Amino acid sequence: MENIEEQEKKTILIVDDEKPIVDILVYNLQKEGYNTLEAGDGVAAIEIALEKKPDLILLDIMLPKMDGLAACKRIRHSLNVPILMLTAKDEEIDKILGLELGADDYVTKPFSVRELMARIKANLRKAELNTQEIENTKNKKSEGKNIVKVGSLELDFDKFEVKILGKVVDLTLREFEVLKYLAMQPGQVVTREILLEKVWGYEYYGDIRTVDVTVRRIREKIEEDTSNPKILITKRGVGYYIASK
Repeated sequence: MENIEEQEKKTILIVDDEKPIVDILVYNLQKEGYNTLEAGDGVAAIEIALEKKPDLILLDIMLPKMDGLAACKRIRHSLNVPILMLTAKDEEIDKILGLELGADDYVTKPFSVRELMARIKANLRKAELNTQEIENTKNKKSEGKNIVKVGSLELDFDKFEVKILGKVVDLTLREFEVLKYLAMQPGQVVTREILLEKVWGYEYYGDIRTVDVTVRRIREKIEEDTSNPKILITKRGVGYYIASK
């Protein structure tokens, strides 16, 4: 029985060169029932991530040998696991860059352990749901039936594919999920808080800037003019919606 439980445990890779932070994370994660791996620099992080294939990575930005941003990009190229960036408060630009490079989220130091654990659980749960959805799609023979068209936007839920005027646009899974959620209710404004809950899986109001950065990335890929978007529209002070025409 113990072996089965051991196999079902999720493994989290902690990448930070500050030993006290690593010790706190290891203690709390193991107390929550996770296995942990540790790396003290960006190069070791890549090696361990590719060899051990953890279920989630906590990745500090300021690291020796290779910074967290470069490590994130390299890891994301090979693995589709949730990556949470750990960042200091004054690293606003780095924080956003981390998301641009494929990180799923960021947590600002000094962080609340309780909040971090909630974010880890939410990201693991979301990753599991995504895997199940992809597997279910592979097992179904309904290709072509799960397509939503709104104006020039076309989403194929079976292929996890987005087209603008017939041209395929390369989106991350999280970006696809944001568009999918909005496209299912065209013209209806959705708040950032609802997007955090429905797309990121948070059961509380996290940092809404995560939503704003993701929307900005989507716009850079689907809009002709990001300063005057025609597809993914902002309702100032409220949230976002997909233009219904």
